[in-house]
Amino acid sequence: MAIALNTLVAECGRYLDAARIADYCPNGLQVEGRAEVRRIVSGVTASQALLDAAVEAQADVVLVHHGYFWKNENPCITGIKQRRLKTLLSHEISLLAYHLPLDLHPEVGNNVQLARRLGLQVEGPLEPGNPRSVGLLGSLSEPLAPAAFAAQVAAVLGREPLLVPGCGPIRRVAWCTGAAQGYIEQAIAAGADAYLSGEVSESTVHSARESGISFLAAGHHATERYGVQALGEYLAQRFAVEHRFIDCDNPV
Repeated sequence: MAIALNTLVAECGRYLDAARIADYCPNGLQVEGRAEVRRIVSGVTASQALLDAAVEAQADVVLVHHGYFWKNENPCITGIKQRRLKTLLSHEISLLAYHLPLDLHPEVGNNVQLARRLGLQVEGPLEPGNPRSVGLLGSLSEPLAPAAFAAQVAAVLGREPLLVPGCGPIRRVAWCTGAAQGYIEQAIAAGADAYLSGEVSESTVHSARESGISFLAAGHHATERYGVQALGEYLAQRFAVEHRFIDCDNPV
């Protein structure tokens, strides 16, 4: 079954409430392809590897979390950017990208999806009252030693997280996927036993050690694989189109 591209785009915008969220890039249709959609390929980042896989899969739409045209980037269409756009345009494949809307969403969002996989009970936002707060606060069903929680994360994500162990067992957890290591200060203020993010900075380790909180860096890519998959599945069921997630692994 085929649906109109503009119908798909409109539903994504409505479902994610993308227009209300200020972001560092345009959310929605970034590159326009053919007018009808039968097959969606989703992935974390619109890399050349994902685009090539989408061409091979005969996709009509590539749906990603990390698209193009970021604030302050060079606007010139040269080099890597030229090759990526040429691939999309020459094969009439549309690019749909959602950044913060896909982090924040209460059903298909990266943070909620990660919580479900890790067995975390969501209690609320990490920063109550901040409409752009993407981090969440919650708890495990029973306390775990830092090493045991890290092992659980590794089993779910398929990779070993960097662990800075804290002073005691972990029950209350704060988390934010991607490059959100700076939220460790909010996690400390919220009284969390552990903070989990995708990336780590040199200063993050000192903050964790000096506060006694456990810190886990589980990978930007690894923590943000699940939102776009969930959105793709939602669209597949909503419109009876095909959806396939392609994981172009990234160690960061």
